[in-house]
Amino acid sequence: MTTSTAAPTPPGADATPPGPATPSPAAPGPAATARSAFRGSRPVTLVAMCLGAMITFLQITATVSALTTIQRDLRVDPTTLVWIPSAYTLMVASVVLSAATLGNRYGRKRVFGVGVIAMIVGAAVVASAPTVGWVIAGQLVAGLGGALILPNSLAILGATFTDPHRRTEVITAWSAASGIGLAVGPLIAGALLRHHQWHSVYLSTIALGVVTLVVAVLGVAESRPSAARLDVPGLLLGTVAIAAAVYALIQGGKDGYTSPVVMAAWIVAVVALVGFVLVELRASAPMLDVRLFRSASFSAVMVVGAVSLFGFTGVAILLVLFHERAQALSPLDTGWRMLVLFGAYVLVAFGAGRAIRRTGFKAPLTLGLVLGAVASFALAAQGPTTSFGHRWALFALFGAASALVVAPATAAALASVAPAQAGMASGAVNAARQVGSVLGSSLLGTLLTTTMVADLPGRLAAHQVGEPTRSAVQAAVAAGASGGQPLPDPVRAALAEALTSGVQAGLRINGVVFLVTAVLALTLIRNRPHQH
Repeated sequence: MTTSTAAPTPPGADATPPGPATPSPAAPGPAATARSAFRGSRPVTLVAMCLGAMITFLQITATVSALTTIQRDLRVDPTTLVWIPSAYTLMVASVVLSAATLGNRYGRKRVFGVGVIAMIVGAAVVASAPTVGWVIAGQLVAGLGGALILPNSLAILGATFTDPHRRTEVITAWSAASGIGLAVGPLIAGALLRHHQWHSVYLSTIALGVVTLVVAVLGVAESRPSAARLDVPGLLLGTVAIAAAVYALIQGGKDGYTSPVVMAAWIVAVVALVGFVLVELRASAPMLDVRLFRSASFSAVMVVGAVSLFGFTGVAILLVLFHERAQALSPLDTGWRMLVLFGAYVLVAFGAGRAIRRTGFKAPLTLGLVLGAVASFALAAQGPTTSFGHRWALFALFGAASALVVAPATAAALASVAPAQAGMASGAVNAARQVGSVLGSSLLGTLLTTTMVADLPGRLAAHQVGEPTRSAVQAAVAAGASGGQPLPDPVRAALAEALTSGVQAGLRINGVVFLVTAVLALTLIRNRPHQH
């Protein structure tokens, strides 16, 4: 900002010296005015950011819906199969905290756009993948895109909508949009799988990505709070710490959590985490101000954020696999059933923002966790022959309960910090959410697999399946192979019961985790936005 040093013009004097008249700048025309009004308008910004949230979650459920077909086509063993959805969330969890810092440095809109492009490229790689290795590689690229999109979309909304109550409503709308992405994923995947190969499922991500990119480029104003120097040590250490920990969690389910490789990953994670904390405490402009965790409320919100996606993603995967494998439903029929869960999530999430104005954060978070636990335990009591007519209400209950947790948890994180720290808080809560999502898909998926393999011999024996059929079935399940010919009724029934036992184990674990977290939310989380 410059200050003029010219002497003031005396009253009544002509401020313009004699000479030729200088033409004044032309006023902007209607088209330029319309473009200026369109770019940076709050509704357009909200639409663009919601589309970004949709695309990141569409990738998750579209992949889950196609898992059975991918496994059969590429002959993927169950433990490797876990890596297909987990690779995406691994990358998101590892990079999402750093992505917020990159947005602050280089522009949130710009980094958001790069993320959308990465999502498109990753989906294209998966769509053309000839092997499971290429599928996982494409998922990693798409995960990088999701990591760049999530914190920067939240930070853009936080900077655009500064009123705390209005911002809470907008963030819950953003969370509801993620539920829409989750809801349409199984339906789109099911419709495409009915007529095409599994590769076509990822065309939906490409199409939505293009639309998102166009709206963002034309309608969103750049948001860059500062041009501070990058915290490179913090960025690298934070990424390594999260990536090593998530890798250990996923790979531990396959090799055992005490195997040499997994133990080495745990050690790397701990060393990197300690180094990250020390570096951030001494940094003048830290990537994450770890002093925020001195607030018991902020720390509890991070746990709740992780648990919310742990349950929502993990239970969704369990239920999709239950329908497709235990009940032998098509992906499209499964998608219609899952729409009850995701539809309830979207409807309740839209209303959660206004409800928080009256109740504060504590009531919806605690109630949502308790109701989610109730729904999980009730679903765990259902068997493979239970009709959907007896279960749909529990699907709706779990979806509504998740909306009471996921949306307010994100808003509570941003309400716990000063507006200048919104990008930092959005990165932290998204990192927590994505770590929870990884835990949900990997740990509950691994529990499903191990419980099924351990339970299968007894189920086969109970249905009087003799040798050598029994050994052949067990070997095929362990290898992830599935024959093209129909299975005998006793074998099919045994497989359905064994898989159901794995699903039930995962649902019970989720119920316990939700109940414990409900106590944490009730006792520690600040009920109202902090006044700064």
